[in-house]
Amino acid sequence: LELAVSVTKSGFEKLIRSLPRATEHWRGERVLEGAFGAVAREEGNGLGYDTIAASGNHANTLHWINNDGRVLESDMVLVDAGAEVDSLYTALPVSGTFSEAQRKIYQAVLDAADASFAKANEPGVRFRDLHNAAMEVLAERLESWGCLPEGVTAAQSLSAEGQYHRRWMVHGTSHHLGLDVHDCAQARREMYMEAELKPGMCFTIEPGLYFREDDLLVPEEMRGTGVRIEDDVVVREDGSVERLTQDVPRTVEEVEAWVSGLIAN
Repeated sequence: LELAVSVTKSGFEKLIRSLPRATEHWRGERVLEGAFGAVAREEGNGLGYDTIAASGNHANTLHWINNDGRVLESDMVLVDAGAEVDSLYTALPVSGTFSEAQRKIYQAVLDAADASFAKANEPGVRFRDLHNAAMEVLAERLESWGCLPEGVTAAQSLSAEGQYHRRWMVHGTSHHLGLDVHDCAQARREMYMEAELKPGMCFTIEPGLYFREDDLLVPEEMRGTGVRIEDDVVVREDGSVERLTQDVPRTVEEVEAWVSGLIAN
């Protein structure tokens, strides 16, 4: 998995360098897809799964793999891509300067990811707790932006009878990871969602926010934007949880420096 993460990072770097060419091509998303795919094939067995290269509003379609759209300089691009190395293991983990609205969305997702990661490092935590920790952050942020129904608080939305925030975060925060990208999605609940974290477990932490361009419940400047931040993590023998993707830039400042630097070079 660590080798797969390393190859995946190299693929992202080639993809970033191809951003200027992508903005000039009528199918810029496929320029990005092709750049990543070349590295995955050259340095590994190939792609671990179909690459998602979703620019602008396309990012709000989960598992957008048509990759036939334009890439505009004003857009954010959501890329979900992983290289499968020769051992057949797959990594999962993206864009230079955020607009103010894009920065707010990205930071909210990052804060949710960090909250989930912090929860994972608490003793006796169950897998489902990681999702709940991320949802608390996103619900609070959505309330502050005025997205929730009038009079509904984040706490009310988090209740079983609420769940209004799930309009903009429609998937789970984590899934186990191994030879299968979702390994194993068919496991019994007591071995998966209800299981206590144990040494050797590998899984993702990947909250997101998805604001369609026609969603009138969202502030206008945020519409047409989707963000997902994904890390691969492992539970070590001492019970601590470590990011296998720790060398991939993930803060606002790190991402801006990473992308700007690679494009300049």
